[in-house]
Amino acid sequence: MASLSLSSPNFTSHFLGRKLSFRGYTKEFPACVAVSRSPKCAVDTPYEGNVPKFPRTSVWDPYKRLGVSLDASEEEIWGSRNFLLQQYAGHERSEESIEAAFEKILMASFQHRKKTKINLKSKLKKKVEESPPWVKNLLNFVELPPTEVILRRLFLFAFMGGWSIMNSAEGGPAFQVAVSLAACIYFLNEKTKSLGRAFIVGLGALVGGWVCGSLLVPNIPSILLQPTWTLELMTSLVVYVFLFLACTFLK
Repeated sequence: MASLSLSSPNFTSHFLGRKLSFRGYTKEFPACVAVSRSPKCAVDTPYEGNVPKFPRTSVWDPYKRLGVSLDASEEEIWGSRNFLLQQYAGHERSEESIEAAFEKILMASFQHRKKTKINLKSKLKKKVEESPPWVKNLLNFVELPPTEVILRRLFLFAFMGGWSIMNSAEGGPAFQVAVSLAACIYFLNEKTKSLGRAFIVGLGALVGGWVCGSLLVPNIPSILLQPTWTLELMTSLVVYVFLFLACTFLK
């Protein structure tokens, strides 16, 4: 390029597309000036500029922020929360506002349920304290075991009842009643640590159930009973109920 310029002062450059004159120290500027553009970086782009923003971020009431009523069900609250999170996904502040309102509602619901349970226990305790003396003395012999214990013993005696019904055509329920009585005595002995007391209570539950069953079963309309269900079978079902109550709820 330098040698070409010395030999021929006027030349045409395919890079510039215009003639340059070195003799007159003048140059012709291009007709069109290109606008230089500086490259944009991701940092220069406004954060979440094109993402829709949640319009109720400044609303203090969590129910109004989620757009649900005060008596809304749990399914409605969950549905509103999921819908809003899906609609304003990608905008961090909107998502945080929606989640915060949802957590406030859940916390308020939990505290209300806990307070209701406490009030229910207080009311029951107050009712017991206001009850007659004979009711208090009767309740002193009763306790409420854990739910797991109740369900396991209920399953055992229900199984005995079903076994007696399935075996009703072949013979009586004497064996099933004996097994149920032994189980009742075992559970009572495990609770009271007194085999004699457990035997007396278990035998009393057996006798009481058999007497009540003998008086109650004849009054049941025959249309409600199967032809193969004898008086002995129906009485044994009542005995299973008495044995279950005795070994589960008596102290």
